[in-house]
Amino acid sequence: MIPVDHPRYHSLVTRERLARCAEQGIVAWEGLTAHGRGEAFDYLLGERTTESAMLAARIASAMLLTARHPVISVNGNTAALAAREIASLQKATGALVEVNLFHRTEVRILKIENLLRDAGADVFSGPAERLLPLSHDRAWCRREGMYAADVVLVPLEDGDRCEALVGMGKKVIAIDLNPLSRTARTATLTIVDELTRAVPHIAESCTTIGTEERVTLLKETDNRYFLSEAICEMTGRLSLALD
Repeated sequence: MIPVDHPRYHSLVTRERLARCAEQGIVAWEGLTAHGRGEAFDYLLGERTTESAMLAARIASAMLLTARHPVISVNGNTAALAAREIASLQKATGALVEVNLFHRTEVRILKIENLLRDAGADVFSGPAERLLPLSHDRAWCRREGMYAADVVLVPLEDGDRCEALVGMGKKVIAIDLNPLSRTARTATLTIVDELTRAVPHIAESCTTIGTEERVTLLKETDNRYFLSEAICEMTGRLSLALD
């Protein structure tokens, strides 16, 4: 039992949830390492959403709302950490929700889809095909889902699939705490923030953003700016810590 007044309460509860989901076969064991790596970068951000990340989330809402066929791609970690948040974002955007996994089995796919449905998401399921130009199981997706999408939100992504999606002419929104990762550098737009903070910010922006603001924000999208701002935030906090 983790005491509520523990200074690392939220972090410890999150770790326990991921470990429990790993035991249930929802999260791959390798996903625990990926989470720890992201948590380290969140320390450098002060475990808070920066102003630049808030702006990126607002631009993400504009991209999803103006998309012809938006898709939210979900892996095991995303489902374990933010199933309800993904369901809320789907309602705000009308995007399809599709499960895509690196460590792929049909049993895992079904468990993750059921978790998302229990949280209120309408999961786009059915037969998948090897449609993406990748040599591993991330290549599998639905022809009328991710393959047909023009905008894809990819939280907690593999860099090579992000690169492949961009190469196919899709606009890719990444949520990644590491501004140096290949995913962050390849995406059309990267929100350098923690998943359970970023997704609600996007959903909330969808309810307040107007048509004119959408047009303005989409013209101003510059992913290099957001990565640079995140790096400045991290290095600035490191400098303060060493003073």
